[in-house]
Amino acid sequence: MNFVPLGFLGNIGWPELLIILVIVLLIFGNRLPGIGRSLGRSLTEFKSGLKEGKEEAEKKDAQAPQTAQTTENKEQKAG
Repeated sequence: MNFVPLGFLGNIGWPELLIILVIVLLIFGNRLPGIGRSLGRSLTEFKSGLKEGKEEAEKKDAQAPQTAQTTENKEQKAG
């Protein structure tokens, strides 16, 4: 059994995959460092965006009880 079971490609074997990989490297070889760099930057920005969103949500959660306590204190003083 020297094939990869990919339904849309039929019974393609490892030698064929290797030839395809070599062709892709010849065509896109000089662009691969740039593609890798941009992919790394994108992942970094995505992770920092998630971190910022989480920090903002935590700030809002931390401020919400303070607001409720302040409202309760005002109601007690007014009553």
